[in-house]
This record gives sequence, structure tokens and C-alpha cells, in this order.
Amino acid sequence: MARWRIEVDRQRCVGSGQCAALAPGAFRLDPAHKSHPAAADTEPSRAVLDAAEGCPVEAITIYRADTGEWVFPAEGMDAP
Repeated sequence: MARWRIEVDRQRCVGSGQCAALAPGAFRLDPAHKSHPAAADTEPSRAVLDAAEGCPVEAITIYRADTGEWVFPAEGMDAP
């Protein structure tokens, strides 16, 4: 499976930390408690998807790293 690229809208991020708790290898919180991806791309995983789905302000978008195809939010959902 193709690797994923994660983007976090730092304007929307409220620093709840749910993403870092659910997928600690994929997300980090900075000193201002804003989330950011831990790496440029990551292995697809249920934990990363759960983190995106669980974001209380829908600040996380996931793309396929090789094609840029949208993975989350799913088609038909509002993009962050």
C-alpha cells in the first residue's frame, strides 16, 4: 500500500492532543500544543486514520504520498 502524507491545518488545531495520543508515531505537539506530522510521510495505519477521524475540529487531512489522492476525509465529507 502507498505511503500517506498527513497535513494538519494549524489554524484549526486546538491542541487537544488526541491525534498524538492515538498515533504517537505520526503526530507531535509543538510547545504551543499545535499538532504537526512527525514525518513527511508515513505508513498507512488504522491508528493514523482513527486520529484523523477523532480530531474534534477536523484539522487533519490524509493523502496518498505517491499520487496526492485524498484518503481522508472520505469523498462526500467536507474537507477541513
